[in-house]
Amino acid sequence: MTDGARPAPASSWSADAVLPDDLLERFRARAAGHDREGSFPHDDLAELRERGYLTLFVPEDDGGAGLGLEQVAALQSRLATAAPATALAVGMHLVWTGCAAVLRARGDRSLDLVLADAAAGEVFAFGVSEPGNDLVLQDSTTRAEPTGDGGWRFTGTKTATSLSPVWTRLGVFGRDDTDPAAPQLVHGFVHREQPGWSSLGDWDTIGMRATESHSTRLDGVEVPASRIVRRLPVGPSGDLLVFAVFAVFETLVAAVYRGVARRAVELAVDSAAGRTSLRTGALLSQDPVVRWRVADARMAVDGIEPQVDAVARDVDGLVDHGADWPPLLVGLKTRVTETARAIVDQAVGVVGGGSFRASSELGRLQRDVLASRFHPSSTDSAHATIAARLLGPLDEHR
Repeated sequence: MTDGARPAPASSWSADAVLPDDLLERFRARAAGHDREGSFPHDDLAELRERGYLTLFVPEDDGGAGLGLEQVAALQSRLATAAPATALAVGMHLVWTGCAAVLRARGDRSLDLVLADAAAGEVFAFGVSEPGNDLVLQDSTTRAEPTGDGGWRFTGTKTATSLSPVWTRLGVFGRDDTDPAAPQLVHGFVHREQPGWSSLGDWDTIGMRATESHSTRLDGVEVPASRIVRRLPVGPSGDLLVFAVFAVFETLVAAVYRGVARRAVELAVDSAAGRTSLRTGALLSQDPVVRWRVADARMAVDGIEPQVDAVARDVDGLVDHGADWPPLLVGLKTRVTETARAIVDQAVGVVGGGSFRASSELGRLQRDVLASRFHPSSTDSAHATIAARLLGPLDEHR
């Protein structure tokens, strides 16, 4: 596969140039139909591919833009103002390419195969989430069995596999219990043309419908040694891959919902400026309650804007927060997504009953923003992580 136009290099990068207004308007116009039909935004992906969006993290020498996490997060927020589901879906590809870039910047070339494949036009999906696995990357319900030649065979179910209709590379992991005393977690990449996997076609949700994040069943699919990128012990890990996954995933997820929050404020402002109160005969923009709601929502957006930028900037700058990184990352995702939900609710208070219609853009944002509850780390998990950092581990013997 080959990508489309080579993206602008980091030295000449600008969000408006990568995602111009006319492009976003096309995405916004298509988003309602994709939401209604639960269909994948193939046209959006084609236009993004043509603009080099899939190679944003790929180094310039390898044909990409060579952008950092802060710049890509800015683009994801801008894209999400027009088509949140498109942004969330393509964000899973960017998680893997971003992880590879984060590792390379720290001297680890183990995911260079991801950057090479992305430069060649391959599309990566994130096959990590599993039914009932609240330990995320610390354990797996998927079985990994060594094939004897350095590869592994994976059997299990992965949920919320965004980009299901189009991915060509699927990052997976599973548990190898060959040595019961020292089980390990094995990470590798499945190629779409391989036998042994199937999409269950079960993405029937109330929001983020266009991501088509169907569950994926692995039935002994083999990953050769050349595509195995990690073998880690079960449990918490300080490995760079684990850090990279959390750093890029949490930041880019937060960036999507920052974009949703921005758009909700825009819709509230447009509604207030375009409707008249029957009671007073004045525009709703003159109503004190409406004005308070709009101002409150905008202040909340202003509060989350620098948080996303600051965390991403520290990742790009190789800042060593040590044991404070996990609380910073899960705290970012939690604050931004919970604030985004509150902002959308404020916008609903301004727009009124029209936002309850399925055809309403704000109505769609109400449903899309609910998905933020289900991305790891959950709010409960985030609080547990931060409490453990501040207060020490929970005494399980009490």
